[in-house]
Amino acid sequence: MSPRRPNILYFLVDNLGYGELGCYGGGVLRGADTRRIDAFAAEGTKLLNFAPEAQCSPSRAALMTGRYAIRSGNHTVALPGDEGGLVAWERTLGDILSEAGYATACYGKWHIGDSEGRWPTDHGFDEWYGPPRTWDESFWPEDPWYDPERDGVTNMLEARRGEVPAAVRQLDLETRREVDAEFLARAEAFIRRSATAGQPFFAYFNHSLMHMPTIPRAAFRGRSGAGDWADCLLELDADFGTLLDLVDELGIADDTIVVFSGDNGPEQAEPWRGTPGFFDGSYFTAMEGSLRTPCLVRYPGEVRAGRQSNEIVHITDMFTTLLGWAGVPPPADREIDGLDQRRFLSGATEASARDGFPFWMGATLHGVKWRNFKLKLYLQQNLFAPALPLATPHVINLITDPKEQNAIDLPYMHSWAAAHFGRILKDYAESIRREPLVPAGAPLDFVPKRTNNA
Repeated sequence: MSPRRPNILYFLVDNLGYGELGCYGGGVLRGADTRRIDAFAAEGTKLLNFAPEAQCSPSRAALMTGRYAIRSGNHTVALPGDEGGLVAWERTLGDILSEAGYATACYGKWHIGDSEGRWPTDHGFDEWYGPPRTWDESFWPEDPWYDPERDGVTNMLEARRGEVPAAVRQLDLETRREVDAEFLARAEAFIRRSATAGQPFFAYFNHSLMHMPTIPRAAFRGRSGAGDWADCLLELDADFGTLLDLVDELGIADDTIVVFSGDNGPEQAEPWRGTPGFFDGSYFTAMEGSLRTPCLVRYPGEVRAGRQSNEIVHITDMFTTLLGWAGVPPPADREIDGLDQRRFLSGATEASARDGFPFWMGATLHGVKWRNFKLKLYLQQNLFAPALPLATPHVINLITDPKEQNAIDLPYMHSWAAAHFGRILKDYAESIRREPLVPAGAPLDFVPKRTNNA
């Protein structure tokens, strides 16, 4: 490894279904050839069992803190007027890498705090440009029942560390259409400036697609011949390629970790609906279509190229793994769920450091995954379906039943797997005895009180 700390480019894609990209079985089948992303997949490791959380705010909180979102009180999507987000006590990738000498920038959706003390620039990022919450709010000006004087206006915001975020322009459909071009321009300036200065950087790039509304920029409109949604998939592919080209142009590819991943499962509402591909379900559920999203990792000389794996990697693991590559230990004074996956990603071992995890929908535990088995406590097919508690938990074998259609996998039943589900739940229960959960909506200065034997 180079003695210099590696740069980190994390390209997070909003509501990317498992079946959208060519390298995951989509691409031309979805109306658009994702050639740049597919080529990138061959340059590193493709994870087939990358587990986000079920909604965008929880996944972003988990990535930034290395902690299940239930721990930080960010276990459900933040809405306008909510008093919540990360408390000041939480330590993010931005905080830790900045203290280690990194230049840090966040572009796009933060969605884990939209008030003083909770912005990205309050959590270690030198600069940020994005919406206070999410892209649904671009619909507001088109809504005949909306009154901006009564109901408020959502603006795109920009800030530097120590500044109050300033409004740049209203978030409407036209702003939303062009927003990723603005993110690219700002990210390019940041990366060039950091590379020229010889300073390692962490660029947290939150692309707005494939979140609704999927409306392509003019340069991509009509290009796929398969409608706006496919045009947007082409746009996503091209935008990622633009950043890869920049890294190559600056001669820093060998010293740059690039992660491309989704934040949760696909959209469910028409006409923006995505697809979970081989699996079933949408975001806001505990179906595999929600708990798996594409993830590609490239780090020349450190991550094995041309490899794919069905081993489980959780989004919290990215926190610990990226810090490991940066030569910075994770915080030791709190519960960290993320596991160090460097040996697995390097190919030193074929097995992930993780064999399972519990999963929630909001504050409700919906089940546990262990290897290719899944304990389900609720049944919910998609975002618009009710979550029905099961009288008897279902044990699903995802190899024989990837669509989760069978309550019992006869003749085997797999009841012996309860020992492993129970171990995972016991470990989690012990962790919250050591450190209680941060409640949703906790005040900014809230600090969980760890027990003396923690």
